[in-house]
Amino acid sequence: MTAPIAPPVTIRTGTVPEGKVSDFLTGRHLRDTPEEYVRQNLEKALVRQYKYDPRDCEPEFPIKVGSSRKRVDVVVFKPGAAHTQENAYVLVETKRAGVSPASRTEGIGQLRSYLAACLNATYGLWTNGDEQYCFAKRASGDGQFVFEEIIDIPAFGQTEEDAQRPQRKDLKPATADNLLFAFRRCHNYIAGTEGKQKPEAFWELLKIIFCKIEDERSRRLDFYVTATERANATSAVSAKTRIQQVFTEKVLAKYGAIFPASDATIDLKPTVIAFVVSQLQGYSLLASPVDVKGVAYEEIVGSNLRGDRGEFFTPRNACRMAVTMLNPQPGEKLIDPSCGTGGFLITAMNHALAHIEQQERAQWATPSRGSDEERLELYRARNEYLSQMVHGLDLNPGLVRAAKMNMVMNNDGSGGLWQVNSLANPRTWTEEARRRVVLGSFDAVVANPPFGANIVIDDDEVLEQYDLAAIWDRRPDGRWEMRVDKNGHRVLQKNQPPEILFIERCVQLLQPGSGRFALVIPNGILNNPALGYVRSWLMANVQILAVVDMARELFQPKNDTQTSMVLARRLSDEERVAAAAGTLEYPIFMAVTERIGQDKRGNVLYRRTETGEDVLVTREETLAEIDPATGEEVLRTVTVQERQIDDELPDAATAYRRWLGEQK
Repeated sequence: MTAPIAPPVTIRTGTVPEGKVSDFLTGRHLRDTPEEYVRQNLEKALVRQYKYDPRDCEPEFPIKVGSSRKRVDVVVFKPGAAHTQENAYVLVETKRAGVSPASRTEGIGQLRSYLAACLNATYGLWTNGDEQYCFAKRASGDGQFVFEEIIDIPAFGQTEEDAQRPQRKDLKPATADNLLFAFRRCHNYIAGTEGKQKPEAFWELLKIIFCKIEDERSRRLDFYVTATERANATSAVSAKTRIQQVFTEKVLAKYGAIFPASDATIDLKPTVIAFVVSQLQGYSLLASPVDVKGVAYEEIVGSNLRGDRGEFFTPRNACRMAVTMLNPQPGEKLIDPSCGTGGFLITAMNHALAHIEQQERAQWATPSRGSDEERLELYRARNEYLSQMVHGLDLNPGLVRAAKMNMVMNNDGSGGLWQVNSLANPRTWTEEARRRVVLGSFDAVVANPPFGANIVIDDDEVLEQYDLAAIWDRRPDGRWEMRVDKNGHRVLQKNQPPEILFIERCVQLLQPGSGRFALVIPNGILNNPALGYVRSWLMANVQILAVVDMARELFQPKNDTQTSMVLARRLSDEERVAAAAGTLEYPIFMAVTERIGQDKRGNVLYRRTETGEDVLVTREETLAEIDPATGEEVLRTVTVQERQIDDELPDAATAYRRWLGEQK
């Protein structure tokens, strides 16, 4: 049965002409340029992270510099004051990536000249996304000014001192791509300054990110660096000593399995550690949205750990579609047997956690802000789910380590990940993996098995576990039959691609009768006549719930394989008998998605009207924030207007959930 895909439900608040973007502060249409991309992210940060009133901010503000007129990219004015040059408080200059801060016309010298021309302006920020510099303007005593580099500009109502060493109440959840910029700055600085290879720089950066996360979980914040420590190599030694102590006492003590004894030191120069800490100390990584952290983390993971065994990370929109359709619940055991860096597993895990949080908050006297006892119960429920229900396996030890770190940054659950060969006999796995991962015990499986590479499984001890590793013959009536020898034993093929064996392993993991999977499967398996036996085996062992054909561009430009997302439920023994007899009938949801939000080069594509203008949508977004009075996390709902990505995967998930509700 095929269900049509309903058009997306959107609130059309306007359109944006092709090649334009809608300014975050003013709504004006501006040219869509690399520099504008940086500025729009900074505007969002000024309002959402630094908490400045958008009415006190103005882009492209004209000022007089000597006898000429210049335009400052963004000016923050004193609260409620008229927008005049005399009332300018913070000046921001944004440049496209690649512009040097030392540039005579576009570098930090330009920002300093603007600050000097605005007598009452106190702070300045210059960034090209990959680099960022903050300054405070000081009177020198002779009627002139000096510009002192500082860690960060103050947020609204914040003192400069607090901005340089933030307290818990000052930590800011990241927005838009600003965390991505920060991670990229740190990674590039480590690689460029230390002379390390990119993967080496990546692992050292992750140690510091771990320090940041665990420091946020502790009562006393030690993850900070002063302006003096960042500017002076001798003083930076104190910063390295402090951060190394955080790593030893707060990270190694808790995550010894991730960091072996040989990796117990942050192998970076004091000045490098001071720089990295300065870029991250003002954020609250724990309170930052999952997608913001995911995009930032996967950016640096993807540039360092993409393997050569067909490991292509599942795009986030495909993960979200599959998880929405699968709808994993808090009481269900979840596993990804080819978890990679954990993106698919984290999406499913957070879907279930959202149910837990919604259920718990619904019982609170004030849903947006619970008492200590209520928060403790929410923490207990989340921790119970993460420690008992979330599991992941992968053959690549580097990816497993990266996945553990990714999960720690996204609510944790890292204790259920193991480095094992998922296709091997479970008796070869580690003792804890054997104990926790039992075939036939899982309610939900999400997986994007390795594919698209010239790799095969040819170990007989592995192959003998699988029906799909056997030779299958097609009978005259068109049905497929597994070949057996005279003793009734399966006759094995010499080798088999891992993606075929993973299909059977995923079914083996599921509880008979109720367990279900969401699995990325290459279309060749679904339509190649020679692989008809795979489809025959599937129909004999699972109920196919849905097949969503995903556009070829989904994995491009890294991989050109066209895939489908297949959802299925493992049949009970009684149902398998009915399937074998040909009496098991049921409808199947099928959809074809032609647009997945990007082109073959990976460039984002936006939905357009019939006249070629971008479609704008308005949606409500729940943000976690730090209450300045208590230092606790609270929720706030904001209205966000943005261009709609031309992606039909969410539409397919919505149509499937609607179709599923219509079934008896």
